[in-house]
Amino acid sequence: MSAASPDRRCRYRAELSARRTQQNWLTNPGWPDGMVRPKTLFVSKRNAMDALFLHEKFLSDALPRVQQDPRVAGVAVAGSIARGHPDVYSDVDLIVVIDDEAFDSVMKERLELIGSWTALVAGFTGEHVGEPRLIITLVGPALLHVDFKFVRASDFAERVEDPDILWDRDGNLAACLAEHPPADPSLDLQWIEDRFWVWVHYGATKLGRGELFEVIGFLGYLREAVLGPLAARRVGASPRGVRHLESIAPDEARALQGTLCGYDRHDAGQALLACVELYRQWLDDTEAVIEPRHHAEKLAVQYLHDVIDQAS
Repeated sequence: MSAASPDRRCRYRAELSARRTQQNWLTNPGWPDGMVRPKTLFVSKRNAMDALFLHEKFLSDALPRVQQDPRVAGVAVAGSIARGHPDVYSDVDLIVVIDDEAFDSVMKERLELIGSWTALVAGFTGEHVGEPRLIITLVGPALLHVDFKFVRASDFAERVEDPDILWDRDGNLAACLAEHPPADPSLDLQWIEDRFWVWVHYGATKLGRGELFEVIGFLGYLREAVLGPLAARRVGASPRGVRHLESIAPDEARALQGTLCGYDRHDAGQALLACVELYRQWLDDTEAVIEPRHHAEKLAVQYLHDVIDQAS
């Protein structure tokens, strides 16, 4: 499979731009003064399934309560709602912007605050995803997944994509975004190359030992950390693991099916080989200038073949 053509990358970017343009923001009389809601939600409520009714109801109920806290400088929404393509399974990625001087005190009472803003069912902090400012919640009933990220006002501009501002107390948030463009999320191909062949050897040792659950989990990691980001890069999309690959990179998604396996030693070995071949091909297609680890590649791949042959 060859790398995505410029036309294919442009087509993806055009589709993404069209979704965001179609979304737009409009004031709705049913929402409190000074707040806006995405046209995405406005339109979707009219379809037969009322797919995004829960999302809209949560936002319209919670935002006025958040607004009452004088320490909150504004609220924005990110994720699929901001990108203009939410569906019934989407979560709500809410950014709560806090005045710098009040940030530490707010961080100590986040769960209590969320419980005063909405019907909190369960929630926990996001250290496991590398984001301690995050509170991951279920609200309801009916159940809705909502992520609350609390950020200092001075840190609001640090982002990889633009959120949509729902409420901007002093007008500073919009100005902040305008002055500071989002950072381009880069894929460090040298970082991956330095590790990939060690990872291949690791997977082969688990296969040789017969730890197939471990191998299956390891294959998922390779898709998430290496192959999924490379697939997104091929079509000009931001690397986000395997998120939305079926829609943004369907050819690559079909190729990745070869890296799946059931609880079968032979199939697991073939899936590992498929990971190796896709990595080689997709890395070559990037034409990136990196220092290849040829010696490690040769030894790790030979070890994998030896383990597979021994199991035959």
